[in-house]
Amino acid sequence: MERRSFVKHAGVAGILAAGTAPAVHAQQSIRWRITSSFPKSLDTLYGAAEVFAKQVTAASGGRLTVTAHPPGELVPAFGVVDAVQKGTVEGGHTAPYYFFGKDETFALDCAVPFGMNSRQMTAWMYHGNGLKLTRDFYRQYDIVNFPCGNTGVQMGGWYRKEIKSVEDLKGLKFRVGGFAGRVLERLGVVPQNIPGGEIYPALEKGTIDAAEWVGPYDDLKLGFYKVAKNYYYPGFWEGGPQLSIYLNAKTWEALPADLKAIVEAAASHAHVDMQARYDALNPQALRKLIAEGTRVAALPRDVLQASFKAAHEVYAEVSAKNQNWNKMWADYSRFRGEQYQWFNYAERSYDNFMFSQKL
Repeated sequence: MERRSFVKHAGVAGILAAGTAPAVHAQQSIRWRITSSFPKSLDTLYGAAEVFAKQVTAASGGRLTVTAHPPGELVPAFGVVDAVQKGTVEGGHTAPYYFFGKDETFALDCAVPFGMNSRQMTAWMYHGNGLKLTRDFYRQYDIVNFPCGNTGVQMGGWYRKEIKSVEDLKGLKFRVGGFAGRVLERLGVVPQNIPGGEIYPALEKGTIDAAEWVGPYDDLKLGFYKVAKNYYYPGFWEGGPQLSIYLNAKTWEALPADLKAIVEAAASHAHVDMQARYDALNPQALRKLIAEGTRVAALPRDVLQASFKAAHEVYAEVSAKNQNWNKMWADYSRFRGEQYQWFNYAERSYDNFMFSQKL
């Protein structure tokens, strides 16, 4: 019997019985849980984990299904590194500087006082040595990292009293994240590291005197203007704070090449999306804050100068005792210097002219 006639009359059952059908292998879906350090109410910060999760799931056709989870649902806000390292969860989304207590080097994957702005940070990560150096560092924690969000330059926080000079910082109980607290301690500040969801009650009750978070959009949602009216800028400790997706190294290595490419692309998409969202939402939020009686003012120059000096004293001390930091800081600071030499020309001159126009 001719093959064509056989296929026509035998049907699927006959083909299978004859062993002539191609083998079909059902591929089991991989499931990941990404724990976030940010509450769902902060849709910009928590939202980056959701954007990442949805993008991976959609682009992979469900072969890799990723879900995002707020703090407390799987692990605490500051438990991300331990959970990912141990494999308790497959991944986490966080601000790396939260973990500078483990090693100061974590902060260089996020923000340090008077560090790079968001564009410069992205350039260092993708086209400088940033990603290579941070990957080398995270290897000791069994973590593979991906840039996944940036807020842009942040505001300098909310204060119950006016800040007119460095003297006004002495004894100030200030909620400030990451490495900034160690620098501001030298100016007499008493830093407090408090998760985002706990800041408002602490400020309201007077447990703290001042607090910084991100910028107008988030700060309006958190309601800080109701209990502190003085809103200062810039947040010099966060010129370009980068968030990261942490993946357990074994989990990452187990992926086939095509799914790895999808994960990498999804992280880059979420990285760009976060800052675009902040840049779109902050202007209107700032107008609302001002309408509510918020007093917006620049931090005094002597505060900035004293903080700059203190920051670089701290960096020199850390470099002398922490080889992880020293290796990464040498490259980071070199790249920062080159970037500001360039930004001094086209970027700054263009922006300064545009600021002077009545738009």
